[in-house]
Amino acid sequence: MEVAQRSLAPRSLAPGAALAGGADGPEALAPYLAQVLGALRVGAEARGGPLPAGGPTGVASVLRDLLTPGALLPETGDPDALAELTRALASTAVDPADPLCAAHLHVPSLAVAAAADLAVAALNPSLDSWDQAPGGTEFETAVLRLLAETVGFERPEAARGVFTTGGTESNLMALLVARDAVLAREFGVQGGGAIPTEAAGRLRIFCSAVAHFSLARAAGVLGLGAHAVVPIETGDDGALDPRLLDWSLADARTAGNVPCCVVATAGTTDRGAIDPLRSIAAVARRHAVPFHVDAAYGGGALFSRRLAPLLDGLGLADTVALDLHKLGWQPVAAGVLLSADAATLSPLEQRVAYLNPADDEEAGYTSLLGRSLRTTRRPDAFKVAVTLRTLGRSGLGALVDRCHDLARHAARVIAAEPRLELVAEPVLTTVLFRYLPEGEGGSDDTVRASESPSRQAASAASLPTAVPSAAASPAAPSADPPAAPAAVLSVGDEVNAELRRLLLANGTAVVGRTELPGPGGGVRLKLTLLNPHTTEADLDRLLALVVAAGAAVERDRRGGDGPGRRRPSTTQEKPA
Repeated sequence: MEVAQRSLAPRSLAPGAALAGGADGPEALAPYLAQVLGALRVGAEARGGPLPAGGPTGVASVLRDLLTPGALLPETGDPDALAELTRALASTAVDPADPLCAAHLHVPSLAVAAAADLAVAALNPSLDSWDQAPGGTEFETAVLRLLAETVGFERPEAARGVFTTGGTESNLMALLVARDAVLAREFGVQGGGAIPTEAAGRLRIFCSAVAHFSLARAAGVLGLGAHAVVPIETGDDGALDPRLLDWSLADARTAGNVPCCVVATAGTTDRGAIDPLRSIAAVARRHAVPFHVDAAYGGGALFSRRLAPLLDGLGLADTVALDLHKLGWQPVAAGVLLSADAATLSPLEQRVAYLNPADDEEAGYTSLLGRSLRTTRRPDAFKVAVTLRTLGRSGLGALVDRCHDLARHAARVIAAEPRLELVAEPVLTTVLFRYLPEGEGGSDDTVRASESPSRQAASAASLPTAVPSAAASPAAPSADPPAAPAAVLSVGDEVNAELRRLLLANGTAVVGRTELPGPGGGVRLKLTLLNPHTTEADLDRLLALVVAAGAAVERDRRGGDGPGRRRPSTTQEKPA
């Protein structure tokens, strides 16, 4: 009787309550997967391009009725929900697999990696204890060991690491362990103790002026304050100058401050610049300061025989951040933090009776709880393991090289087009440029002459004339500076900003935007080329669309009530 009751129980559950796991899981999943795949295709066809037309208002109108409280949580379930909502998501998505989508460090996932991620979703393991993810624990340990060898740590067998949600989490963890190491050495603080009064306000983090904004955020989270981040001026190539770093570290000590961490960037968000890692490592070692490398973007170059030499010295870091959901083509998230010495991550250790009792670990039931800030955690290493084995080093390297080739092609096209101006030759896969409005030349002098006095003042204020004193409270760096208020944008800046919005509103293309500081700076457009299936013809078309959109904006402005007073209509035909 008891057995019969158990067999009847599933029939009393709501439709859609079948489980993805177990021996019957694949059979339960199959019809849903068919619905998803069909809906993805229909949604993409309805979108008809890299993003939906109509801008924010258009997307909101498509989804409005589907996202009301009553529609999201009806009294009785809707068996068509999966197909209907998947179609809606696909039709309103930005598709990084479209060759005209080239704005951000946002990759199209490899199909094999997405399929591997489905296996994880079905099994639903969690890495906070061995008895929730025995296989997942082994996969993460093995993949991290391989990545430690690939990075080039002197003793990879002594390294340790953890999968993270991305560079922001990896940088936070790296600064946390660096902070705790310095507090222990300089102030005798052990085991996660509070920051002592004598240390408050004195710890400093040194990085390039274009390092990722997550460093300032992490400094705030860690109780150091965003002012603790000391931005060091970069050279013309966008890379940190080790001599200025050396001077700034010495200046900090003279001022009574305590260097907490030196952070180098291997692949800045905008230019893809790579700091001279070996030289910076020597400076950090000379000053006895922990050395972290944010290689979230550039770390994928390790798979390329052509580009790997750019990362010379990476293995000298104490900690390294990698993002395999960038130049690794993984579904988000696939971040990694590696530490050259397992002991460095000891501040993260936790002992929880119901997850990782000491006697269990002594018996070989290893838990990864003490390696992460998170408790519940997916085994994201699995999709990476599948990808590495499927493509091999040469296969991944070919993808990286292809994207680098595309960036170089785009740079050549931009340099040859009189209405476009190239900022610099690409280092990795990003290309910075701008559209030149009629009558505006490409030299710095011409650019400065076209700027309003307020813009010139703002630019001058943003360019450091010397290395900031570590005794002061320097502004935190930002790889993605906030857009200047409209009142201080030059005509050229306004045209570039408007042409990008026109492309977005029409659903034509997704082009990035940033700003360069200082004289000759201002709004720049950006291509971030991470789709190895894009062709040179696709890029030619994309850049032609940019030029056509710029011309359309100029025509619209000439017909308006003055410069910058009108914006192109979102119903305007797509530039051809």
